[in-house]
Amino acid sequence: MKTLFNNYLNTFKGLSKEVWWLALITLINRAGTMVIPFLSLYLTKRLNFTLSDVGWIMSAFGLGSVIGSWLGGKLTDKIGYYKVMVFSLLTTGILFIALQFLNTFATFCLGIFLVMLVADMFRPAMFVALSAYSKQENKIRSVTLIRLAINLGFSAGPAIGGIIITSLSYGGLFWVDGITCMVATLVLINVLNPKKAKILDDVRTKNPKSAYSDKAFLIFLAAMVIFGIVFLQYFSTMPLYYKDAHHLSEFDIGIILGLNGFIIFVFEMPLIKWLENSNFTKSGLMLFGGILTGLSFIILNFTNWVGILIIGMLLMTFGEMIAFPFSNAFTMDRAKKGNQGEYMALYSIAFSIAHIFGHNAGMRMVDALGFDNTWYIITLLAALCVFLLFILRHYLNATKKRKEKIKKEEEREILWI
Repeated sequence: MKTLFNNYLNTFKGLSKEVWWLALITLINRAGTMVIPFLSLYLTKRLNFTLSDVGWIMSAFGLGSVIGSWLGGKLTDKIGYYKVMVFSLLTTGILFIALQFLNTFATFCLGIFLVMLVADMFRPAMFVALSAYSKQENKIRSVTLIRLAINLGFSAGPAIGGIIITSLSYGGLFWVDGITCMVATLVLINVLNPKKAKILDDVRTKNPKSAYSDKAFLIFLAAMVIFGIVFLQYFSTMPLYYKDAHHLSEFDIGIILGLNGFIIFVFEMPLIKWLENSNFTKSGLMLFGGILTGLSFIILNFTNWVGILIIGMLLMTFGEMIAFPFSNAFTMDRAKKGNQGEYMALYSIAFSIAHIFGHNAGMRMVDALGFDNTWYIITLLAALCVFLLFILRHYLNATKKRKEKIKKEEEREILWI
């Protein structure tokens, strides 16, 4: 056990202190966004909005996320990641506190749109900062550490939020959310100020390539939008499946969903370190992650045995653990030849688009077609994602061979001369 524990700790070695600080700031920020899991309850129980109203508000939520990610990428390329992160965290804190004072449908739509617009400016800036604070050989593990922080934050947030609602009120949630964002801002200013932070990978491109002209990256983005739609079903339609089809209690559902976070916390970093040192390519690993995630849905239709739910969750979790870190690392690699903020923004936008359509589409399919047919359709979507990643892999290999051929021809010409 001691050897296993030491090996586990060794997987975290070599990461810069700036990456650790960034992970702490992300943890504080994500744990602080505890309003989000309780938003639908707050809107229906406290403000007496209809489910249709809530649907439109969530659309405003997603739209704000898309525009915020795009704007964050643009500003990161213009003024730098540090200024964008400080502005985003501080302003988000103020807006969260103000959100509790909005009680009409129109004002809340506008309010949640502005909150998400400003809040999601942080994401592309944070990823660019992460790349700057990481050595090349540590980038994937740095991304994995941030994912651990996000998962821990999302796990702790709802639990803390439930306690705050019980002891204070829904209003207390908005105050705590706002204050935690401001605390994260203070930590950021104190530890990641450009005068103090040590940059390990300062990428500057004289003639940056536009992400919109990068064919391989556009194929990749299409695959990530589809992967996001598939993955999000585990946090929207799947809990309904556990409840309605298998008659699980809320406690049982919480245990299964909690299994996802626990496995990620224990196994993701060692798994990523092992895969990093293997001969697998990033595109190949993303493809394998997509296959595992697709399998997690199709097997649900094979049997009514309740244990299949655990197997499905395990397949999805390992698919997620492989696909997300290497997709992020793939984006960082492509961004070195172009506008880093633009690349990271488009990567964030891919999942924002998945949020806009994924939850709604899943709910509508379950309502119209039932769970079994929905899982077949979701599996087909996963297969489409895998197909696109296969095309991406083929395209990258063809491009690599073409460049090698041109290089050899140039070398022959030089020798001939």
